[in-house]
Amino acid sequence: MYTNSIRVEPQIGENRSVTRPAVLLCFFLAALSLVRPFAAAPGISAEAHPGFDGIWNSATATPLERPLQLKDKPFFTPAEAAEWERRVAESNEEPSPQTVSKGTGTYNTVYREFGSRIVKTLRTSIITDPPDGRIPALTPEAAAVKRRRLDAMKTAESAQDTGLQDQCLAFLTAGPPMLPYSYNSNYQIMQTKDAVVVHAEMIHDARIIRLDGRPHLPPEIRLWMGDSIGRWEGDTLVVDTVGFNDKTEISGYRHTEALHIVERFRRPDFNTIQYEATMEDPNVFAKPWTVSRVFDLRTDMTKADEFVCESNRDYSKLFKKQ
Repeated sequence: MYTNSIRVEPQIGENRSVTRPAVLLCFFLAALSLVRPFAAAPGISAEAHPGFDGIWNSATATPLERPLQLKDKPFFTPAEAAEWERRVAESNEEPSPQTVSKGTGTYNTVYREFGSRIVKTLRTSIITDPPDGRIPALTPEAAAVKRRRLDAMKTAESAQDTGLQDQCLAFLTAGPPMLPYSYNSNYQIMQTKDAVVVHAEMIHDARIIRLDGRPHLPPEIRLWMGDSIGRWEGDTLVVDTVGFNDKTEISGYRHTEALHIVERFRRPDFNTIQYEATMEDPNVFAKPWTVSRVFDLRTDMTKADEFVCESNRDYSKLFKKQ
């Protein structure tokens, strides 16, 4: 009687047969074991975690802080989101030649990279915590520092009185945290087994996130971008950064050496990185605050362009009192 089975020559003391479905199951399991290596990002082993290699853009129409007129509204409706994007596009249009500038002017819009879409969650701000979508209150000491810096910038007497961007020292896009800007909002991420490198287009800063299990640097060593150590929690890269100096700022707020940032990178699909960062500096902010946003894959770019910020001329005469 035909039983749809494949006869296997028995071993000594054995008398068995293997059904065709069982053989097919074995082939299927063997093939399944090959799927993960092919699904992994280029250059990443099958044992590694999701790869973030590529050029990523962070431009967005979503503001960092929730606008005051949207005080009690954490999310847009789809119709409200479309209207917000329309208004943002309208406000970013090139002014007519007849428009009288109230200042020295700035770049034409052709050089800008304004985001045209809000974040996919339809949130009204990039800040997700505190719930009001606003940067927490400053401590009295931090508020005094901010006032002095703003006053010095209005009547700068030396290059040190100007902003870090004017001195070509640091731009807020470099991070951490990685915050949006109106142009040059690209990052090139390169990943190996032991490290992830985040290269910010502006101003060509490269941050190395170590993945080899090493501890943080000794506390006496302070860096402009801090000391970043990463670990994996499932498919999420969690990055702990401490060891900052006190020379840089977060969205215009000068932090202290006590700054501590925890970032989370996750790739929910091929074209997206979900990014979250929580900042804590008890000397500056009344409480920690968190941002959440996405980066979009730039399939039209193979490398981040070089950004040249010139600051090697003698500008001292610009600050001499007339």
